[in-house]
Order: sequence, then structure tokens, then C-alpha cells
Amino acid sequence: MSNEDPTHDGAPPADEVAVAPDIRRILESPAFAELRTRRRRFAALLTVLMLAIYYGFIVAIAFAPGWLATPISGVITLGIPLGLGVIVAAIVLTGVYVRRANGEFDRLTATAIRSAQS
Repeated sequence: MSNEDPTHDGAPPADEVAVAPDIRRILESPAFAELRTRRRRFAALLTVLMLAIYYGFIVAIAFAPGWLATPISGVITLGIPLGLGVIVAAIVLTGVYVRRANGEFDRLTATAIRSAQS
């Protein structure tokens, strides 16, 4: 049995890692901090939204199967379009993220790089 700290993987702490000066300037720039904050908030919002949609559907399956079994047209029940809606929501939310990443986040990235080059 080893006496080593199991929480330490042998890598140096992040503040001791050798980073190229231009990369360090980018990481320490206010523009990069803004990018990181906006991206995290937006990703968290979309994650919570998708989890609410998905687990809402799962809860409906578990606790209201009769409601989901309500016929809406012939053999089509309410559960079928709601299940498809979960899939469509995932695709739409992915598209929303990609659109914002290719617009606002790319502009903030370019700003962070330019500010580091100055």
C-alpha cells in the first residue's frame, strides 16, 4: 500500500504549469474572462432547460401514464408527439448553442486574442 496522497495525480498545480506567454495573456485578459462567464451561463441555462424537458417527460411516463396514453388521432397517443418533442427540443437547443457560439462567442474569442496581441 502506498503512502502517496490519492487525490494527487502527479501533475503540477495549474498555476505552476508552463504556459506560453501569449496564451497566458489570453487567459488573463478581461475579454477571455467575459467569454468564459457568458459561455458557462448560457451552457448552464440550456442544460437546465434540456434536463427539465427530459425529466419532465420521464416523470410524466412514471406518474401519468394514463394521460400520455390519451388518444389524439386514431392510434396516436399524446405520448408520441411529446416524446418526439423531447428529441426536437434537443436538436433545437443544440442549434441555438451553435448559432450563439458561431456569433457572439467567436467575436469574444477574437477580441480576447486581439487584446493579448496588443
